[in-house]
Amino acid sequence: MVRLSSSSYLVLGLIGLRGPSSSYQLERAVERSIGHFWPFPHSQLYVEPRRLAEAGLLDESAETEGRRRRTYSLTERGREALREWLNDPDTEVFQVRNEAELKLFFSELGDEGTVERLAESQIRSHRDRLAEFHKTLERLSDVPDLEKRVVPLVLGVRIEEACLSFWRDVRDNGVRDVLARAGVTRPGNEQLPDETSEPPGGRAGRHPG
Repeated sequence: MVRLSSSSYLVLGLIGLRGPSSSYQLERAVERSIGHFWPFPHSQLYVEPRRLAEAGLLDESAETEGRRRRTYSLTERGREALREWLNDPDTEVFQVRNEAELKLFFSELGDEGTVERLAESQIRSHRDRLAEFHKTLERLSDVPDLEKRVVPLVLGVRIEEACLSFWRDVRDNGVRDVLARAGVTRPGNEQLPDETSEPPGGRAGRHPG
C-alpha cells in the first residue's frame, strides 16, 4: 500500500476539483489558491503525480508530439482515497512556523533596536499580505459554487489581522507592556521564572522549551 502524505492529498484534491491536469497546471492552481495557506516545495507537483499514477490513484497520459506533456486524471481508487481522507475529521495540531517569532525569542541577544526593526518589518509584511487576501476575496467571493474553496481565506485574513495587531502593539508599546496587558507579569514587576529554575512540582512540570 502506497503511503499518502498531505502533498498526495493536495494533488488528488486539485485534480478532483480541476479535472485532468498537468504538473504545470497544478503549480499555477496552487499559486492562486492553496499556496496562500499551505506552503510547500512546488517540485513535489512534478514528482508526486507520477508516484500516485504508479500506485493506481491517478491515470497518466502523455502527448506523443510537441512538449510531450503528461496529464493526470483521478481514478476511482484515487477518488476513494480522497474521500476517506476527507471523512476523517482528525488533523495535525495547528502549527505556526514563523521565523519572526524565533527572532523575537532570541532578540535579547541582539542590539537595542532589534525588536523595533523586526516589528516594523513584520507590520509591512502582514499589512501587504492582508491587502492581498482582501483583494482575492473581493474577486472570488461572489463566484458561484466556489464558497468552500474561498472561505479558508477568511481564516487567513483573521490570522493576518491578529499578527498585524500583535506587531503593532510590540512596536508602539514594547514587549513588557504587551506582557503586562496579557496578564503574564507578576505583581510588583516580578519576572517570569528563569528557564533554569525548578517549576512547582519539580522538573516534570516544566513546559518543553
